[in-house]
Amino acid sequence: MLQEITVINSKVQEQSVFISQIMSEIAKQIIGQKYMIERMLVGLLADGHILLEGVPGLAKTLTIKTMASIIDFSFARMQFTPDLLPADIVGTMIFNQKTNEFVPKKGPIFANIVLADEINRAPAKVQSALLEAMQEKQVTIGDKTYLLPLPFLVMATQNPIEQEGTYPLPEAQVDRFMLKIKVDYPSKNEERQIIDLITQDTVVTLQKVITPERLVEARKIVNQVYIDEKIKNYIVDIIDASRNPGKYPGLAKIQEFIEFGASPRASIYLAKAAKAHAFINRRGFVIPEDIKEIGYDVLRHRIIVSYEAEAQEIDSEKIIKILFDEIPVP
Repeated sequence: MLQEITVINSKVQEQSVFISQIMSEIAKQIIGQKYMIERMLVGLLADGHILLEGVPGLAKTLTIKTMASIIDFSFARMQFTPDLLPADIVGTMIFNQKTNEFVPKKGPIFANIVLADEINRAPAKVQSALLEAMQEKQVTIGDKTYLLPLPFLVMATQNPIEQEGTYPLPEAQVDRFMLKIKVDYPSKNEERQIIDLITQDTVVTLQKVITPERLVEARKIVNQVYIDEKIKNYIVDIIDASRNPGKYPGLAKIQEFIEFGASPRASIYLAKAAKAHAFINRRGFVIPEDIKEIGYDVLRHRIIVSYEAEAQEIDSEKIIKILFDEIPVP
């Protein structure tokens, strides 16, 4: 087993060189936001959709566009608005007068990376158009089903739901996002650098860093990253504790604060994201710190708190912290 881990570790060291190259290219356009960029890379490597949440002006859209521009993928941007229709996303059937038959007109969803900008400014009917695409990597137009190009990744941005003109996303859709990333303000020093970058006349030229074929190869290595049985049990304990806290010592106190615990997707995504996080850190094996580092992003949108929790200003992140504090680390 030790020999196998050594081999995997060697492969990771060799294949993960492009991570620093991507970070360097993005840094030409984006100042700071290292946490957001790293989590986007986790989603890219673990084949998981990403939801970015933050107030306007934090470079969420720009970061996604920059990421797409340095990867040789097809890219489409959809601006979500209250009057958007499902057909505007997946496409529709149009009548061809020359052939006297209906033919499909494919929508912007047919791209490798899809930017769903301000996704929570459209109502639930429009959100439902993404459900099939995000889970099955296919869409239905008319009576036919069409496969989406692979790799396929939805990177969505949303404003905090307290803002004017926003709708809460349906739970079924939120659960399909591997990670929900909270985007915060830049530091004072970073904001000073942003001013210099934006006000200068120099045109930033970004280089293509990675091809789809190389990403596919990297994903294969990510899947090979070693995760011990004890770590797997640790993941299952955390997810089970979010559903049945009364079964675990020290967690009975939070039972009344949890309306719904994390779904089975949480276990799957936490394991996959932890492997990708280890890969980014140039390790061929997962350690408990990977679980804790990436756990907040995997769980914050999956644990639904009760009215009692809201009344006491306890959110899902506080629940997650308690889970990590109380569940024994292997």
